[in-house]
Amino acid sequence: MSRNIGDNIDVYGFLSNVYGINMYDADKPLQRILQYFTGKIPSLSELGIFAGRDLLEITDYVDKISKPKHIMWDVNGNRVDRVWLNPAERYAIEKLVLDFGINKPPYHGGSWHEHYAMGYLISDPGLYCIITITNQTAYALHKYGNEELKRYVPKLIGDDKPINFGATWFTEIQGGSDLGANTTVAKVDGGKWRLYGDKYFASGVGLADIALTSARPEGGKPGAKGLALFAVPRLDSSGNLNFMVRRLKDKSGTNSVPTGEVEFHGSEAYLVGDQSNGIYYIMEDLMVSRLANAIGAVGVARKAYLEAYEYASRRRAFGKLLIEHPLVIRDLMDMEVALEGATALVFKAVDEFDRSWHDKPPYGDRYHYARLLTHIAKNVTADAAAYITRLAMELYGGIGFLSEYPIERWHREALITPIWEGTSNIQALDMLEAMNKKNAHITMLSEMENTVASIKSYHEIAEAAMNAMRNTMQVISSLSSLEIEFRAKDILSTVGHAISIIVLTDIAEKLGIERYAVIAELYLERHLQGGYKVGSYDLGRKIIDIENEVVTYVR
Repeated sequence: MSRNIGDNIDVYGFLSNVYGINMYDADKPLQRILQYFTGKIPSLSELGIFAGRDLLEITDYVDKISKPKHIMWDVNGNRVDRVWLNPAERYAIEKLVLDFGINKPPYHGGSWHEHYAMGYLISDPGLYCIITITNQTAYALHKYGNEELKRYVPKLIGDDKPINFGATWFTEIQGGSDLGANTTVAKVDGGKWRLYGDKYFASGVGLADIALTSARPEGGKPGAKGLALFAVPRLDSSGNLNFMVRRLKDKSGTNSVPTGEVEFHGSEAYLVGDQSNGIYYIMEDLMVSRLANAIGAVGVARKAYLEAYEYASRRRAFGKLLIEHPLVIRDLMDMEVALEGATALVFKAVDEFDRSWHDKPPYGDRYHYARLLTHIAKNVTADAAAYITRLAMELYGGIGFLSEYPIERWHREALITPIWEGTSNIQALDMLEAMNKKNAHITMLSEMENTVASIKSYHEIAEAAMNAMRNTMQVISSLSSLEIEFRAKDILSTVGHAISIIVLTDIAEKLGIERYAVIAELYLERHLQGGYKVGSYDLGRKIIDIENEVVTYVR
């Protein structure tokens, strides 16, 4: 992959060291994770080529040069509130939805593992957000919509052309993550529901053909349990604009997705499912996007890691390559260990969601377990992505801070992942709620105990992680409710790290690959035992040997 000034290649290849690689074939850890959870390695090589070439360049160009633009009026003076995307971005989205079928697997007998594996390969949070909110809309309408609403599903998942875009608009300025503070009202007028109010963070504005939104039916009880879920088409039954886009927002990242503010002035709406179950539908729909957030986080981290590894393999300092310096080996090892642990954790959450997504309120134990894992995975992956992308920038030195190179953008994009779909504090509180009210930790502990008991070759590593989880649960039992809430993020991290280690160890056992036991042991030392022990240097050299373990292309 070395390049000379005279090479006949695309210009973007001079900015990125990994441009042009097959992002799927290059990523053996992803393939092995999928093999472990699904029993097969899906054929995603064509998407890997697209992700490593077209998507890298298109999303970087959109971020730096060609952001979405709000078109308020058409040439004939009609209010249209559409968003103009760079044609290359629209092409990429349509290719992902129609040709690669990213949103199709769960609805056509496939699994959520396939959908999220494709999201991992995309891992541009803005572009993947457009696909995710469209999938969330399809999810709710497919599962809870009446026949009139279900007719949108084929176009949302890419079965019919042209594709439709969906969106999820729940956030209002006065409440943020506190959905109970929502003030948007739903009134019945002439047999139709109409909405009055506005949404402050509305991703997909100007694209959405139909959006999911929360509103409180007139006279409904206060708080989150008084909310219902509605579907709001872009055009009303008379063909007129059904809601207005106030403006688009300037953001630090995620520039591929237009995010703005929406106003409802008597907008026609359709009730989704049972009015009294609105908050449950909303929280369930958020599981889809929280898993996408976690998947996007590790996908971004992988791209940043590959860039850093390639740079360290070429850049010379103090008489030798960067990758020959022990401290650089330590950094790359730290990044790879964190990344593989986080990836194992999120796919464990995806696996549980795949098993329980057909469940409906009041839900069963398996669903509550999936929800618990989702809160945990969302936080652990976000922390890992922020750390890995920052360290990747640092390994680049001064040019890592320059916006002309993609490594800087990966860090900006990673920083949204602790915020989107509920901040880390919200995830920690929701984790406690799943434990206290749904006893989801009982299922978790039981399954983890059984998994650890089944691990023979690397039992000591898995048992150490299990002990950390047991000790955490023991400490919780002796604390006041205020003290538990104060420590909630620490509890979440410890439990999440322990699950990562147990899953990694089980992968080593089930697939017969010792490398995963090595990663599990290093993860244990780093995240649960205070730091790496003597001898980690030699292990580090093996872990970052991605010529053999991660990437398969020849430079």
